[in-house]
Amino acid sequence: MKFKATSIPYRATGLFSNLVNDYMESKGEAASFVNYAPTIDGYKKAIEQRTSFPTNRKVLVEVLQSQYTQLAKDTNASSLLNNQHAFKLVNENVSLLLKENTFTVTTAHQPNIFTGPLYFIYKIIHAIQLAAELKKLFPKNNFVPVYYMGSEDADLQEVGAYTLAGEAYQWNTKQKGALGRMKVDDELIKLLQNLEGYWSVKPLGKDTLEVLKQAYLKGKTISEATLALVHAYFGQYGLVVLQPDNTALKSLFVEVMEKELRTGFSQKAIGPTKEKLASTYHVQSDGRDLNLFYLKENSRTRIEKQGSDYIVVDTEIRYTEEEIVQELHAHPERFSPNVILRGVYQETILPGIAFIGGGGELAYWMELKNVFNEVKVHYPILQLRNSFMFMNEKQTAHWNNLGFTLADLFKPVLELELDYIKSQTQENLALTNHIASLNELYESIQQDVIKIDTSLGDHAKNLSIQAQKKLALLEKKMIRAEKRKQQTSIDRLQAIKGSLFPKNSLQERIENFAEWVGDYGWDWVEAVMQHSTTLNPSFTIITINKD
Repeated sequence: MKFKATSIPYRATGLFSNLVNDYMESKGEAASFVNYAPTIDGYKKAIEQRTSFPTNRKVLVEVLQSQYTQLAKDTNASSLLNNQHAFKLVNENVSLLLKENTFTVTTAHQPNIFTGPLYFIYKIIHAIQLAAELKKLFPKNNFVPVYYMGSEDADLQEVGAYTLAGEAYQWNTKQKGALGRMKVDDELIKLLQNLEGYWSVKPLGKDTLEVLKQAYLKGKTISEATLALVHAYFGQYGLVVLQPDNTALKSLFVEVMEKELRTGFSQKAIGPTKEKLASTYHVQSDGRDLNLFYLKENSRTRIEKQGSDYIVVDTEIRYTEEEIVQELHAHPERFSPNVILRGVYQETILPGIAFIGGGGELAYWMELKNVFNEVKVHYPILQLRNSFMFMNEKQTAHWNNLGFTLADLFKPVLELELDYIKSQTQENLALTNHIASLNELYESIQQDVIKIDTSLGDHAKNLSIQAQKKLALLEKKMIRAEKRKQQTSIDRLQAIKGSLFPKNSLQERIENFAEWVGDYGWDWVEAVMQHSTTLNPSFTIITINKD
């Protein structure tokens, strides 16, 4: 199997915001919203400054050791989940976190069922590769790749779905609340059986499927299943999975949550940044007056201030200020940070040096520097994750035969069709010169009729506009006529674009890794690993040749 990689600059794809493009290219105002550039010098500076921000490493390590001890107990000795080498590597990395010269390279994502879209995998691999690269660059320090599981997400519609062979599958469970606390039920088992049916006719990937089946056992929480799954796939590379929905970890964040409850500091902190961002870029996230949820077994609900009291929306729960603070100290696990405070929580409990995210994630993180400053938490380097698009042998051959480059993939379909038609005909399909001549003619006519009656000038101008419209319509008909002659190739062009941009979105945001591992086995994951750049990420197109 041969995997050939071609890198495309992010800006050239036309798919990323000006904010993200400017940040990665060190242009414009983007750099003013962060503390460090994602460069070697930026990492050097971040490492020097990170030691000034204390992290309770002891509690973090105790929680992780307990988590992995429980995972080992739950793992059958003959199971594919029971990879002793992976447990050894992960435990070594967990132990390293006790050292002050150890930092984490973190990516975060919700526990999508069966890994969800492809970029779930890409983010994790980028964290693994960046941690390894930083170790080479700064050998006196240690860098641990971490997948921070966003298990408190309650958006079942998004997280509880996956797409396979173009068809979307939704987990229709009656459970509510934080997704990570939900349990594998009969409805989820049905989806897994569907996945098994798909993979049973695929040449490769049976072991990978078996990991899914052993991870998603009925009665397990989604958080437990995701931990088992990600560890089975990526523990062999030393990846540490962190489940932040934990009482001991949230106890480390109580001071910040109390400040939020009493003062609503986070919304005030992002106000000036949002205003500055909006003057040049798009503002990603607005936040709320209180950026905390109240979390119980079957619900994750907003906390709002109503007069001097605090209410939990859509419930009968109401607290005074002192009562809700008492509740916080007694049960920190019942409080959940939203998007504005989640990053602060993450960097409170982890000795983070870098955060890897997509364009949207980096955009809202750029609003948050003042929030971090308010509570004296280290604001990490923001690293844009790698993006990938995979093309199989047939798609690549057809695209090349059409005469296009890989960079052309990002052009609109209509533009590609016109480019192709023009490349295939010797006739002039544009009436631009004729329209220009027509304009000159009507301008001359207009000047002549004005001499007779000035009111006729507007009439001549209207005749010119009508004539131009008719010529433009004729031009479209000429293009359509030529298009019919090339219909077979046009259909092929549309098919390739449709398959690589399913639902008019990026492949990585829709497709599940089952489609690729099923055809190419774990070699496909290794190809992502090999071509996952670290400090200089790119949009990488990988073409696959079986020869």
